[in-house]
Amino acid sequence: MKKILVAFSILVFSALQLQAAYMLLPMDEKQKDHLKAYGICYWVIDKEVEAFWLLNYRGGSFAFRHNVIFEKECLTRGVSFEIIPDAQYNKIVRDIANPEVNEDVIKLEVPPKIAVYTPDTNLRGEKIQPWDDAVTMVLTYAEIPYETVYDSDVLDEKLAEYDWLHLHHEDFTGQYGRFYRSYHNTAWYKETVTKMEALAKKEGFAKVSELKLAVVKKIREYVGGGGFMFAMCSATDTYDIALAADGHDICDHMFDGDPADPTAESKLDFSKSFAFKDFKLMKNPLEYEFSTIDHNKGRNVTPKQDYFTLFDFSAKWDPVPTMLTQNHTRTVKGFMGQTTAYNKKNIKSEVLVLGENKPAKEARYIHGTFGQGTWTFYGGHDPEDYRHYVNDPETDLSLHPNSPGYRLILNNVLFPAAKKKKRKT
Repeated sequence: MKKILVAFSILVFSALQLQAAYMLLPMDEKQKDHLKAYGICYWVIDKEVEAFWLLNYRGGSFAFRHNVIFEKECLTRGVSFEIIPDAQYNKIVRDIANPEVNEDVIKLEVPPKIAVYTPDTNLRGEKIQPWDDAVTMVLTYAEIPYETVYDSDVLDEKLAEYDWLHLHHEDFTGQYGRFYRSYHNTAWYKETVTKMEALAKKEGFAKVSELKLAVVKKIREYVGGGGFMFAMCSATDTYDIALAADGHDICDHMFDGDPADPTAESKLDFSKSFAFKDFKLMKNPLEYEFSTIDHNKGRNVTPKQDYFTLFDFSAKWDPVPTMLTQNHTRTVKGFMGQTTAYNKKNIKSEVLVLGENKPAKEARYIHGTFGQGTWTFYGGHDPEDYRHYVNDPETDLSLHPNSPGYRLILNNVLFPAAKKKKRKT
């Protein structure tokens, strides 16, 4: 009987120890699947359980109270985890609190409601545009839920329903991505033009460029009111170009039926743009480029040398840029896009550069605030496809579960959860 009582006591003690424990998702080299780890963290806080982002600790690890259900979910998704007792976790927190240590603990409470801006043709399974989108791919892979919106939704004020907005690979100037020279005879290009012109007319605009400008302004209102906006590739520079060119025709006849205003460049108002200033427009409509914002001409960077470095920020004093740059490496492999990188001379002084290729004098990853909200621009198209061409197949992220470039996207997805505000309804 005594042996039975002792055994029972050990079982009870072990159960209590297991209950009084935390799960740590390491985000250093010990993590089998960094991308799915973000999905686990999102899933946990969506269950109304507090999670903690340990900034700069083992690559920006996540922690939350141990639960056998959470443990099973990690095993199912292939995410590495460690179960540590309260005493060990509390010591980690105390060590992080040391003023001389560049680390911090951020509580994650409310999962952001996510919207991806993408053409209606992609929403109904009629995918016309022959390219994919890195953000939707990684959200799907990480199992983070999102909804889709497009121009009519934006104009109908539906962005207020969301905390975080991603701008799909888009041309907000109304020039159809400057694809005219190479693709204007293709079926997908012709169908895109037809559908966009019909949408513009439906919404009461004479031109697609006017529709896009109205959308850009609504998105600016969304950010100013406290929204979080993230954009990649051509959605970054064309967004600012559209704002700066407000009221002036920069589209040539093949895009909107009449010539561009030859004096439009002199009328650009850079006070309206988020990130960029003093840029010059590319006036040849057959050139696959919008402006001097994109560091393309004269860019002497070979694929083997194409890396950018993430800046280190003070976790305790600058938590937002610290969250946005969490990674298991400070050096990230570069990748191309229609807009690959940003000329540093065209970036406003108040903009925060998060990652740069210093020898090339270009920024790859930038961030700023507008009103009560924030925006982040990330150059390039696909972090794991160096030179993604039209009609190339989608990247299989199961082959890149530890991608540093894709981690930067997911940092942006998760950081609004640190904001102590209720989700808009």
